[in-house]
Amino acid sequence: MDAKNRFETKATFALSRLEWLGFLAVSLVLAFQHRTEIRWGVFVLLFTVIDLVGYIPGAIAHRRSPDRRVPRAYYVAYNTMHSLVTAGAIAGAWALFVRPEWALLALPIHLMGDRALFGNSLKPFGVAFEPDLTPEFRAFEQRYRSQARSGASGANGSAPTSVEDADAVRA
Repeated sequence: MDAKNRFETKATFALSRLEWLGFLAVSLVLAFQHRTEIRWGVFVLLFTVIDLVGYIPGAIAHRRSPDRRVPRAYYVAYNTMHSLVTAGAIAGAWALFVRPEWALLALPIHLMGDRALFGNSLKPFGVAFEPDLTPEFRAFEQRYRSQARSGASGANGSAPTSVEDADAVRA
């Protein structure tokens, strides 16, 4: 993946997840080391608010929708609540207006857990709210793997080199 080719192979996705797992491990070790100092009610609140606001409403809407489509507002809520920027803002505000505390580790533990253990990150509008492989991406992956096995670089136009190019081939 790079700035022009915004997709990941299985290997690069696994490596990204391994990085998130490292951050999760550090957060869990810190939480374990400071478990007696954690206000567990605050920890649970911070851990669960991410999904109470950002995931559960969209998941319910997805399951209730006959065509499994949900309004973009659910994606925005998910992406806002599952953003490291939002978590940083919440932690900063909490530390400033309440107090710095170890319960704030709930935020990186939740987000790193989502990314490392479940492979979830931010949701693009063009895919189902709940993970489901699109036929377009499946076809793109097959063409990409075939190109990679053949040694072609993609720069010579032999195969699509981005999701947008794959869409153009499909059209």
